[in-house]
Amino acid sequence: MWLKTALLSLLVLTPAFAQEGPEAPPAEVDAGTPAEQTLVAAPDSPRASMANFFNLTRAGRDDEAASYLDLPRGTKNGADLARQLKVILDRNLWVELDTVSGLTGGNPDDELPGYTEELGTLPGPKGEPLPVRIVQRNREGATRWVFSRETIANIPFWYASLEDRWLLEHMPAVLMRPGPKALMWWQWLALPLLFLLAWTVGKLLSRGTGFVLGKLVGHTDTHWDDRLVANLRSPITLVWALVIVGATTPFLGLNPAADSFLGHVIRVGFFAAFFWAVLRAVDTGGQFLVTSPWSTVNPGSRSLVPLAARVAKVAVFAVGVVAVVSEMGYPVASLLAGLGIGGLAVALAAQKTVENLFGAFSLGVDQPFRQGDFVKVEDFTGNVESIGLRSTRIRTADRTIITVPNGKLADMRIETFAERDRLRFACIVGLVYSTTADQLRTVLANLEAYLRAHPKIWPDTVVVRFQQLGASSLDIEVNSWFQTTDWNEFLDIRQANLLAIMEIVEKAGSAFAFPTHTVELVSAPPQGTGSSR
Repeated sequence: MWLKTALLSLLVLTPAFAQEGPEAPPAEVDAGTPAEQTLVAAPDSPRASMANFFNLTRAGRDDEAASYLDLPRGTKNGADLARQLKVILDRNLWVELDTVSGLTGGNPDDELPGYTEELGTLPGPKGEPLPVRIVQRNREGATRWVFSRETIANIPFWYASLEDRWLLEHMPAVLMRPGPKALMWWQWLALPLLFLLAWTVGKLLSRGTGFVLGKLVGHTDTHWDDRLVANLRSPITLVWALVIVGATTPFLGLNPAADSFLGHVIRVGFFAAFFWAVLRAVDTGGQFLVTSPWSTVNPGSRSLVPLAARVAKVAVFAVGVVAVVSEMGYPVASLLAGLGIGGLAVALAAQKTVENLFGAFSLGVDQPFRQGDFVKVEDFTGNVESIGLRSTRIRTADRTIITVPNGKLADMRIETFAERDRLRFACIVGLVYSTTADQLRTVLANLEAYLRAHPKIWPDTVVVRFQQLGASSLDIEVNSWFQTTDWNEFLDIRQANLLAIMEIVEKAGSAFAFPTHTVELVSAPPQGTGSSR
């Protein structure tokens, strides 16, 4: 259904179909000189007569339109002839009123007999060109231009040559009346049904196409091609629907303007299908790179893939819009020039946005962190949830989201915990001053032995040293690294180490100190005491 809506929307936007059909030029105005006939038309000019004829047939007033045919006396089928002539002209000779003379006497430079105008030619029985002409006649005291008798004599042959003549003869009269855009009402009803049928059949054909392509790529060892075939199903459906519409619309007998418009729509649809497929291919390529062995070997470039995919999609979308606008008939060169000037003004007004965009590229190239990393930025910590073109979102331990513009983030101090290859265990063990030297040596030896025997220890650096005589304790420095980057595993290791330290201190007969202060009160000697001579 969306295809029908898109096509009907383009109906208004496409310049090729902006004209609704021949309309009457301004009447009751003298044509003046030949140079002025492109602006105004005399009421008794060929252009005014033809405009009246088309307006009458469009309104279904065929009996009145017959007055613009030079019919022999006694002709009873004038209304049918007028209707048939309108159909013939709509199908095979679209009359542009701007090309018809607006002078009372017609075009004096066309080298035709006096008071005769030629609208064009149509093929005869043997393929020879037969002229469609109008002549000037005086009817009911007024001068008007009517279709010549030679032209009227050829109407039965031209009408019989129409491919859908049988349908036209059996169609209800109300559906044969012209509607908007010079299309008959039965054509307006047939077009949505055709689009719906084309989309339905296109879906079935796309499934068959996907099945065949799936069989072809199923013999490969990679999975990206299978995913690509699945993602291209919708663009393939659109292509099949457009092919069906293009193959069946000739049977609708559209007038040249509508047929040209529909051709534009079909070409625009093919452009849309192509760029739609390219966008799907970019998505598939990005997913493949993120999960490929390349991303494992180059983890620093992995987070740059989603950003590059977004930039590529924006570029593809921009090119697609330019191609579609060009196909719709708008001047792309002037549009691009205007966008260049407007882009400069926007860039000056949106310096922060441009700064954030370049900040995103800077983060992608420098790789201070990747999506999913646990980082500390200035005074907050959290996991990087997404790196966008404008900002980066970080989820804190409180499950809140902090959004930082990329321009500012590129200048901040960033600490990335995900880059650690091991985790450090460090603490100060304070023993009471009643601990003897032998007890202290036992604690030091047992602590170092325990740490070095741990299966996860990093053996190069294990520090267990008597650090200092503290204010209220004998301080032992414990410093070691464990071969893990899993924080939860490290929490279990740290807990086991702290419990082991408590056991070692207890077995050595010592105890943990806590801050204390001793206050000694010294009494002064009583006054007046002393030796006397």
